[in-house]
Amino acid sequence: MKDFFKEMFEYTFHFNEMVINALLSSEVTLPEKSLKLINHTINAHEIWNHRIEEKPCATSVWAMRGLTELKHINKNNYNTSIEILESYDFSKALSYKNSKGDKYTNTVKDILFHIVNHSTYHRGQIATDYKEYGITPLVTDYIFYKR
Repeated sequence: MKDFFKEMFEYTFHFNEMVINALLSSEVTLPEKSLKLINHTINAHEIWNHRIEEKPCATSVWAMRGLTELKHINKNNYNTSIEILESYDFSKALSYKNSKGDKYTNTVKDILFHIVNHSTYHRGQIATDYKEYGITPLVTDYIFYKR
């Protein structure tokens, strides 16, 4: 299972990085929604890593950061997630509060899967946003990544 998640986080890092790079190099006015979504995606990954590590996180899930800063955070998120894979029991139950203050308990495995799935979901929304603005979106499908 560790190898599976390592591959999933490599995929997530790779395409989050590509989306950020595409936004940085864009010569057209960027859709505001896309900027909000990539910020949310990277912020949420950071927050989930902190929850697993049971550390406080000052980041807000909808905070807006510069794209260059997001590149660094994306890399840190990846490195932290890989460290988590190496040092945490996937079946460990973690209790945490969501951004609304509601209490929940999930396993490390479920949280790790959620991080990857959440990122994929929002990259799909960014692709749709690009299409609505007449911009060709990146192809970020997992199978495309594996080819």
